[in-house]
Amino acid sequence: MTLHLIKLAVGAEDIESVARWQKQYRLANGNARMRTRMMPKRIDELLNGGSLYWVIKRAIQVRQNIIAVHEDRDENGKPRCMVELDPKLVETEPYPFRPFQGWRYLKPDAAPPDVRSGSVYIDPKMPAPLRIELRRLGLL
Repeated sequence: MTLHLIKLAVGAEDIESVARWQKQYRLANGNARMRTRMMPKRIDELLNGGSLYWVIKRAIQVRQNIIAVHEDRDENGKPRCMVELDPKLVETEPYPFRPFQGWRYLKPDAAPPDVRSGSVYIDPKMPAPLRIELRRLGLL
C-alpha cells in the first residue's frame, strides 16, 4: 500500500518560494531534502510511490515524490530523519489544511489530485488564497 507524508512549508509564501529554498539545500546528487526530528515507522509504504505534500499558507499546494528515507544527525549529533525528494515540484489542486507541528501520514484517498495540464487555465499570478476560495465555491 502507498502512503504519503504531509508537512507545513513554514515561512513559504508560494510554490516558488519552496523551490527557491530547496535549491539552496540540494543534496550532492541534485535531489531535494526535508529534515525532521522523527523517523517514520512506515517507510516501506512511503517508498512504494509515496509523496511529500507541502502545506503553504493553510492549503496543500504542491507535492514531491519520496525517493528515500535516511537516518541523519544534526550539527550536535542528535538523530534526525532526512527524506530525500525528487526535485520536481508537482502542483496539486489547492486543498485547505489546518496548521500542525511536525509531519503527518496522509492516506492516498485524502491526497488532493495533481493539477492537470490543460484542464482549466489559471493565471499563475492569481493569489493562492483566491484560487483556494474559488475551488471551494466550485468555480474552478
